[in-house]
Amino acid sequence: MIAITIDGMTCMSCATHVKDALEKLPGVSHALVSYPESKAQVLADTGASRDQMLVTIAALGYRAAFDEGSNKRDSGKIPATDKPGSGLHIAIIGSGGGAMGAALKAVEQGAMVTLIERGTIGGTCVNIGCVPSKIMIRAAHIAHVRRESPFDAGIAATVPVIDRSKLLAQQQARVDELRHAKYEGILVSNPSITVLRGAARFKDSQHLVVHMTEGGERTVAFDRCLIATGASPAIPPIPGLKDTPYWTSTEALVSDTIPERLAVIGSSVVALELAQAFARLGSQVTILARSTLFFREDPAIGEAVTAAFRAEGIEVLEHTQARNVAYSDNEFVLTTEHGEVHADKLLVATGRTPNTRRLALETAGVAVNAQGSIAIDKGMRTSTPHIYAAGDCTDQPQFVYVAAAAGTRAAINMTGGDVALNLGAMPAVVFTDPQVATVGLTEAEAHAQNIETDSRTLTLDNVPRALANFDTRGFIKLVIEESSGRLIGVQAVAPDAGELIQTAVLAIRNRMTVQELADQLFPYLTMVEGLKLAAQTFSKDVKQLSCCAG
Repeated sequence: MIAITIDGMTCMSCATHVKDALEKLPGVSHALVSYPESKAQVLADTGASRDQMLVTIAALGYRAAFDEGSNKRDSGKIPATDKPGSGLHIAIIGSGGGAMGAALKAVEQGAMVTLIERGTIGGTCVNIGCVPSKIMIRAAHIAHVRRESPFDAGIAATVPVIDRSKLLAQQQARVDELRHAKYEGILVSNPSITVLRGAARFKDSQHLVVHMTEGGERTVAFDRCLIATGASPAIPPIPGLKDTPYWTSTEALVSDTIPERLAVIGSSVVALELAQAFARLGSQVTILARSTLFFREDPAIGEAVTAAFRAEGIEVLEHTQARNVAYSDNEFVLTTEHGEVHADKLLVATGRTPNTRRLALETAGVAVNAQGSIAIDKGMRTSTPHIYAAGDCTDQPQFVYVAAAAGTRAAINMTGGDVALNLGAMPAVVFTDPQVATVGLTEAEAHAQNIETDSRTLTLDNVPRALANFDTRGFIKLVIEESSGRLIGVQAVAPDAGELIQTAVLAIRNRMTVQELADQLFPYLTMVEGLKLAAQTFSKDVKQLSCCAG
């Protein structure tokens, strides 16, 4: 680390100008400039020109000199502190949940961070994923209950008028607000984080080359690196598809119109959330499922959601694949083994592919699996020990909260710690209506691990909250280890399944038995009370219990 004293700065903007100028010099990886202290600390390669640093600062109108006492004392390192990351420079590729979690924790640990983003700050979740999709889903829910509800006999239903352009403007305004508050604003206000706008690739295991958005290239040296580049929609190799103006979730979420007819290829989270949202906003929706809905989950989940969708008029074609896609005269024609499907728009939502192919990972010795996902251990280390990875570009589950937790733990490990990410009780929620929420093992998964199980399924017509809502669609299923009675898995389909699943997470995490869960106090007329009732079914007939019977 090279220490420089600077005279003549009058505000924080002066410090920012000096920082930006220094970081454009060849060999300079990072500069930390303090206006109050009139100092700069520069992390640079040994070949970087020290004289050029002074000339650059002078060209801005300030007086600069090397702090030789500090430079001699530090011997090229950041002054020692009690923070474990002091002296480290960490490069982070990406700016989503995993990247931000890592950047903030690394700075907290004393490291300096260079964060590199080729697109929009904030990654998938806030910009084109979780946030806009849940806003659209909520708007669609409001439209649905205005059109139809269990209380129509006493509350007159009405046909809502949908102005998608206004809904989209509201949606985008909240996206922009959250991106600025939770990503852009935080990065700008943190002097220990430098943001480079451009596409990064590995030069070797200690350097990145960044093709800058504004032009030119910069080389970034690092002590540790985190890859958090996320994933993009996977496109199946269906003949004719690539020559059509199909949608991925990205295009669907920013469409300012609602198509009269929408075909959806896919049978899992993104496909089903958006299919139902468009149906409730006015589209006639047809879903093409290669197998069944949620075919990787407990079969009862797919059956329950399929029934709910069909009751709303959504056409679900199971065991159906598009063998060819054609587009002419503003119409899609999908040829299947069961006939043709005609639509005005086509949404393809068949999974996501890790953004790793352009990183030149092989030059840094970073291994990927057959799908291109980066293989990591429980500490987020790749096959190159000082290079880490987190989030959707890895072989971990693709959830933003998993990415953020992984990024935070990676930063701790990059700065000398040794922590792991335990995914044994990882909750998952799908925001269809009814919602799908799961944690732990299904019966099939437990049997694959040679665990003998017992299970009970409680239909929602046994849950007082569901009865009071006049909406008993769905169920709650508990899976236990037969020998111990310990809860090991929960699968729920219910209008508020996402709000009850964290209680199940805590029960599994704390190794509770089903009897211990049944003995807990749960507030009456809440959906989470269904967990208690489901637990009681292992020893009682809940149909014979009075309200609140413990």
